[in-house]
Amino acid sequence: MKFRKEEVMDHGLTMVIILASCLLMGFNLNGFVNSAGLYPGGFNGITVLIQRIVRTYAGISIPFTAINYPLNFILIALSFKLLGKRFTFYTCVTIILTGIFADAFPVIELTNEPLLSCVFGGMINGTAVGLVLLAKASGGGTDIIGIMISHKYNKDPWNYVFMGNVVMLVIAGFLFGWDQAFYSIIFQFTSTQVMQMMYQKYQRHTLFIITNKPKEVYEAINAITNHGGTILDGMGCYKNEERSMVYSVISSMEVKPVIKATKEVDPHAFINAVKTDRLDGRFYNK
Repeated sequence: MKFRKEEVMDHGLTMVIILASCLLMGFNLNGFVNSAGLYPGGFNGITVLIQRIVRTYAGISIPFTAINYPLNFILIALSFKLLGKRFTFYTCVTIILTGIFADAFPVIELTNEPLLSCVFGGMINGTAVGLVLLAKASGGGTDIIGIMISHKYNKDPWNYVFMGNVVMLVIAGFLFGWDQAFYSIIFQFTSTQVMQMMYQKYQRHTLFIITNKPKEVYEAINAITNHGGTILDGMGCYKNEERSMVYSVISSMEVKPVIKATKEVDPHAFINAVKTDRLDGRFYNK
């Protein structure tokens, strides 16, 4: 079986991004999370919680991989069926490498200030998750659940994932004290905000484009996003001349390339991009 040069380069770049993400996750788990007694949320957080329960009440240290891999098994099977082979393959690579690095890196106390661990650990965690999502994969666990929800309901799922993590942190608070649980909520909030800034696929923008070349502008939008649009005829009041408006809703990640392509088609186009909070109806997802 032969692969095109573009496919090989895409595979290589994806693996580099995933490797960098897994290194960040492994470093973060031992440099900020475990050293400060935090809980990172998601299946990684559940894994850490189980490790600490067993260590505290049974005196046994269980490797990260021995818990994390089985937890992800069922979701991996669902991912293969619902989200595709490519996504599932790279997600498996991410889960495996993250587990290896989490067990391999030593626990290092970078700071004895819990708030600094929350903020900087959350930023690193959000960056790592954002990177792997940009590589069209996930870190497993609640990331897979979130992406499944997004595909089904066309909504940004990460705030819902954050609320689910808070439930896990409440359990941790009952078992091990509320200080670390409350600090972990700050960690999770910081992580979610960073990740949402990096990964905007499930956020939407509405474009209102005033142009004299509406069909050409629509074709440019469709070529980049595979989304449709609506052309409305109107009157430009400033110069009292006929103008057309192209109306379209696209992913927030596609706004910049669409605006660039529109300006290439019509340098004089007037473009208004508005964030869309809610969208009902059919919307194409790659």
